[in-house]
Amino acid sequence: MKRTAINPTDWSVRFGFNQAELIDSPGKILFLSGQVSIDASGAPQHEGNLASQVALAMDNVAATLEEAGMTLANIVKLTLYTTDIDGLMRD
Repeated sequence: MKRTAINPTDWSVRFGFNQAELIDSPGKILFLSGQVSIDASGAPQHEGNLASQVALAMDNVAATLEEAGMTLANIVKLTLYTTDIDGLMRD
């Protein structure tokens, strides 16, 4: 089994984790860590704007997938956690 760290930016490595791990055997499976609304340096973005936070988090998912040679079409399951369901539904 071959295991490859995937990090489109290196901010997470400073905290001791990879943004994703690609497992290549018997087929390719990518396990992504939680993605949030941060820029390439790891700084939080869009405080108070839930729609923009979700959009940036999804951009970060897409960038991580791209680094692994995949696209959003390769996602099998996506889980979203929020502390503001009303804000999520409104935005």
